Amino acid sequence: DPSQAGYPAGYPAAPPVVAPMSIDDVVVKTVTLLGILGVAAAAAWVLVPDALVGVAWIGAAVVGLVLGLIISFSRMANPALVVTYAVVEGVFVGMVSKAFERSYDGIVLQAVVASFGVFFVMAMLYKARVIRATPAFVKGMIAVMAGLFAVMLINLVLSLFGVNTHLRDGSKLAIGFSLICIVVAALSFVLSFKEVEDGVRMGLPQRYSWVAAFGILVSLVWLYLELLRLLSYFQGDD
Repeated sequence: DPSQAGYPAGYPAAPPVVAPMSIDDVVVKTVTLLGILGVAAAAAWVLVPDALVGVAWIGAAVVGLVLGLIISFSRMANPALVVTYAVVEGVFVGMVSKAFERSYDGIVLQAVVASFGVFFVMAMLYKARVIRATPAFVKGMIAVMAGLFAVMLINLVLSLFGVNTHLRDGSKLAIGFSLICIVVAALSFVLSFKEVEDGVRMGLPQRYSWVAAFGILVSLVWLYLELLRLLSYFQGDD
C-alpha cells in the first residue's frame, strides 16, 4: 500500500515486476506442448475414420504450416497460439503415424524412441560444449535449413505433377536425403538451446518460454517424421 510507505494518498503504485524466463520454464512448457501434441495425435488416430485420414492429414499440415510461420516470423509470445499449433500438429502427426503404422507394424514406437534418444544426446553434447552455437554455425544452419525446405517444397510440387525426383521413394538417393535431413534436424536443437540460453541471459519475460518451447517442438516433430520415413525404407521389403 503506497500510503503505508509514506506516500500521499492516490500516489501510483510501482508497476508489477515481470518474472524472467528460466530453463525450468522452458522445460515445463516443452513437456506441456508434447503432452498436448500426444493427446491430440492419439485422439485423431482413434476418432478420425480411415476414409478421412488423407483429408485430415492435408488439412492439419496446411493449418499447422500457417500457424508455425505466424509464430516464427512474428515471434509472438502468445500461449494460446502456441498451444493451438500443438493441437493441430498433433492431428497431423497422428494421421501420418497411423498411415505408416498400418504399413509397417511397430514403426511409430521405433521412431518415437529414436527421436527422444537423439534429442537427449544433442542436449548432453550441447551442455558439455562439444557442439557450440557459434555465429558461423547459426548462419550455416539457417542457410542449410532454408535450402532443405526449398528442396522439399519443390519436390512436393513436382510430385503433384507426377514427377519423381527419387528423393522420397526409398532409393539410395532417398535414404541419403533422409539422413541429411535427420542430421540437420538434430543440429537444429542447438539453435533452440541457444535461444533458451540467450533468453535467460537477457532476462526476457517468462511468457517467451512458450516461444522457446515451440522451437524445440518443431525440431522434434521434424526429426520424428524424417526418422519415420527412413525406417520405412528399411522395412519396405519385409
